Amino acid sequence: KQYLDLIKNVLETGGLRRDRTGVGTIGVFGYQNRYNLLDGFPIVTTKKVNINAIIHELIWFLNGDTNIKYLTDNGVKIWNEWALPNGDLGPVYGKMWRSWPNGKFVFKGGGLGLNDEPIDQIADLIDGLKNKPFSRRHIISGWNPALLPDESKSHKENVEAGRQALPPCHTLFQFYVMEATLTERIQYIRQMTEVVNPEEVISELMVLNDAREHNELFEHLDKLCVPIYKLSCQLYQRSADIMLGVPFNIASYALLTMMVSKVAGFVYGDFVHTFGDAHIYTNHFDGARLQLERVPHKLPTMKINYSGQEIDQFKFENFELSGYEFDPHIKFEIAV
Repeated sequence: KQYLDLIKNVLETGGLRRDRTGVGTIGVFGYQNRYNLLDGFPIVTTKKVNINAIIHELIWFLNGDTNIKYLTDNGVKIWNEWALPNGDLGPVYGKMWRSWPNGKFVFKGGGLGLNDEPIDQIADLIDGLKNKPFSRRHIISGWNPALLPDESKSHKENVEAGRQALPPCHTLFQFYVMEATLTERIQYIRQMTEVVNPEEVISELMVLNDAREHNELFEHLDKLCVPIYKLSCQLYQRSADIMLGVPFNIASYALLTMMVSKVAGFVYGDFVHTFGDAHIYTNHFDGARLQLERVPHKLPTMKINYSGQEIDQFKFENFELSGYEFDPHIKFEIAV
């Protein structure tokens, strides 16, 4: 519903603008949606979204990869338009997340030298969440002005010059920790694959809650290792192709928030999606109006098989989306 509200808002209030592709857009500046990850997995249901591609792309990001070979080997072609013949894309998301160029001058060996050891933003994030959960610095940035593509050059020329094939659309995201409510802790049991018969367990805990047997209730939650705190994530997306890109972005960052929650030990909180330039291409209007005629289905459930792996050790087989009901595909042409 939140996604359909965004489409409706842009169609009704957006202004026409020229853009670099020459297609033209209608858009708004500044918009925000919020998704409670305990309510179900926020994937668009009024058309089919390729969850397999989303999972593979996220694994690709988290492994620090910037060559499309892993993606194409797994049938994902969403980056093909911008890659060199050898598959390279330049220092895009994976590079920025896992190996941000340092280039900081430090004192080394009695003199001033260049520290060229890259910064692993994801590793620093996980460490910070575990050791300083209430910090206000749990931020990952993909926006590196030194590596942005030169708009006067082609994708190929930029990559060959060591720049990004495309500037990052999802530019910065921040994580936020706060205490989970009792209800949220109980609800989270449904997301714990190690709990057998979660609905039965939740029913027993609710009986204790109704009887105000809170000491026993908290003891049970602690024995089940249900986290005390919850983790939320806010993404700032500078540029958002609403009909093609945004459904991917919603599901991808929701899943990333869930993965980080598993690794760092938190209940799922909210995914907050903040937009800068949110736009619909003029050749997408008919498909957008068709989608607004549809009624959203119940949200599915995403199960993550977590057994202690690190954030870059997840495999495609660790994820299972169940109960995903969707309306027929709507074709939207990509603007390059």
